[in-house]
Amino acid sequence: MVKDRAFSARDLLRERGLDAICFCHLPTIRYLCGFTGSDGVLVVGTRGAWFLTDSRYTTQAAGQVFGAEVRQYGVRAEGVGELLAEQGWSKVGFEAEALSVAGLERFKEKAPTALEWVPLTREAAGLRGCKDTEEVSALEEATELNAEAFAEVLPLIRPGALERDIALALEFALKGRGGEEKAFDFIVASGERGALPHGVASGKAIAAGELVTIDFGTRCRGYHSDETVTVAVGEVSSELRAIYDTVLEAHDIALAKIRPGVSLREVDGAARDFIASRGYGERFGHGLGHGVGLEVHEFPTVSTRSEESAREGMVFTVEPGVYVPGLGGVRIEDMVLVTAGGCRTLTRIPKAFRSLPA
Repeated sequence: MVKDRAFSARDLLRERGLDAICFCHLPTIRYLCGFTGSDGVLVVGTRGAWFLTDSRYTTQAAGQVFGAEVRQYGVRAEGVGELLAEQGWSKVGFEAEALSVAGLERFKEKAPTALEWVPLTREAAGLRGCKDTEEVSALEEATELNAEAFAEVLPLIRPGALERDIALALEFALKGRGGEEKAFDFIVASGERGALPHGVASGKAIAAGELVTIDFGTRCRGYHSDETVTVAVGEVSSELRAIYDTVLEAHDIALAKIRPGVSLREVDGAARDFIASRGYGERFGHGLGHGVGLEVHEFPTVSTRSEESAREGMVFTVEPGVYVPGLGGVRIEDMVLVTAGGCRTLTRIPKAFRSLPA
């Protein structure tokens, strides 16, 4: 499967009239050829592919890399420059968002001076946009760990518990079940801190009558889970309950909108318009979602700025939220897979309103 992916990059060569593409973004390199180390460049041409790395990784690459010839370099730019000169290419693409200006200049210094460098943005990111069955399996493994870990930690969410202790317990539960690494710094935001969309777990104690928003995930076989659950501790105010119901309905409206061919901007708009109709439009400032895979935030973007339409095999989050300073907030997030007839939710934790004992 990995070997076949390198050939998919050649479609991009033909579309852009390129002789080759230099891939420097490690998640894309892993996707295309299987390499999991921390240094390397993959060059895909019309009639071959080459993976270049330093002496630390040549043995690893020999066992991991598929569909590309492995070469060792002493200095990255020199190794790439030698390959480009050897092949005699005239037009080479690169991932504009992965290669710094300084890095590009180093490549240019060592490559033939007449070589034209073509920046690639959405086209390169889109190579990983649709997941195959192997990738979906890894994503489902990660989401299953989320559900199991959350069930273990749920009884700990009670008055007096510290946000950071809940986050730590989740991390232990995920790793204890085989999670490779946490997907990001977990968000545990209770009470007024729930108004912070990225309220990383703090030393605050959870209190009765508060909502607690928990955003967490893990990594399995290189692929990530990302899920947000908001729960009540005891009885909450009518306003907080109204906010929860608004966010949950917006979430469900967005899910119902997803199908192949639908603009992702339209999916975002469906949730956003509903939240605005309930008077909370100014309290939903972020995009509705983002792609998830080898990176926890990747192509595509689901927001007012989206330029893509849903395609079968895409995996992205649906995570509307409402955040009211001085009161609290709610975010509800699931990962979905676009299917031929709509979408399938990959995350497993129920999102119906839940009130825990106080």
